[in-house]
Amino acid sequence: MSGGGWSSSPTGRDRIPVAVLGATGAVGQTFIRLLDGHPLFRVAEVAASERSAGKSFREAMTWHEGVLPTEVADLIVTTCDPSDVEAKIVFSALDSSVAGDVEKAFAKAGAMVLSNAKNHRMDPDVPLVIPEVNSDHLALIDVQREKRGWEGSIVTNANCASTVVAVALAPLHEAFGCRKAMVATMQAVSGAGYPGVPSMDILGSVIPYIGGEEEKIESESNKILGVLGDEGLTFADITFSAHANRVPVEHGHTACISLGFDREVSPQEAIEVLSAWKGDEISHGLPSSPEEALVVCPEPDRPQARRDVYRGRGMTTLVGRVRSDPLLHLRLVALSHNTVRGAAGGSVLNAEVLGRMGRLPGVAEGAW
Repeated sequence: MSGGGWSSSPTGRDRIPVAVLGATGAVGQTFIRLLDGHPLFRVAEVAASERSAGKSFREAMTWHEGVLPTEVADLIVTTCDPSDVEAKIVFSALDSSVAGDVEKAFAKAGAMVLSNAKNHRMDPDVPLVIPEVNSDHLALIDVQREKRGWEGSIVTNANCASTVVAVALAPLHEAFGCRKAMVATMQAVSGAGYPGVPSMDILGSVIPYIGGEEEKIESESNKILGVLGDEGLTFADITFSAHANRVPVEHGHTACISLGFDREVSPQEAIEVLSAWKGDEISHGLPSSPEEALVVCPEPDRPQARRDVYRGRGMTTLVGRVRSDPLLHLRLVALSHNTVRGAAGGSVLNAEVLGRMGRLPGVAEGAW
């Protein structure tokens, strides 16, 4: 995924050093993989639990996918403490059991924290961002710093299931005003981390419960689709009903969505809006940006995880089966790669957009 056609450093100097917190886990390893050879960032530090600290990265974990990047293999793992980490750009793959206080400590110490954890997503002064959808919400950084009195900040990406829902809804909500959404997800096993769901539980089965996922879809989507004004962030007013299911698929969260709008919307109207949507311009042309943030599949049996999940290097959301709904107005199927678009890749793109805005330490506005 790294590079995306970007051929040189934005400043002509060395790539910016970054740290990955929770680097030995599944999401942490995805950060490492996506940042390998990145034209703007260089993983200079890896941090994890105290039991891993002091070991080389290769000794501290079991690598799960592809080849372990040589650039990080011999880095010595530090603890997740600001006093042990020099980088001022920090990607957090920490488990929610520890992420809350650790991320605040790094922000207080002056770091820009790009977080995949759930802990601060719904804080009113913390941006919850999918760059193509709501990059303007990054202005909350100033509110956050003023309110909390720290030099750094926390920026979060959405939950993996919320991501596929929000991207699919964004153009339709903007065009027609969505008021009701019924969502049923079929979520890949990689979303459960490693070792994740036991094989005897998931093979040949569907598990109709994923703790906290339904609540995240229902709350995070309204924050992402909300409007930032002078008085703060006003959430979108969409009533969600969500069902979250774990299915025996390796990568890719699929969502079957029925939608009700302010008025009757025909499938053709919806397809035209979805096909024309490009997302916020500031997110275009960056190393992690897909050529197409959203693609409409014309085939009656697509999108499919096995065939489509790596579209746009895993950063494209695909929508298909757009048709009338007998209870609401429209129904459709959407698919995103959960560990790329819906996790580490989303955070890396957030960082790239912040760099383009001049909001990263040491990067001037317009330099990228």
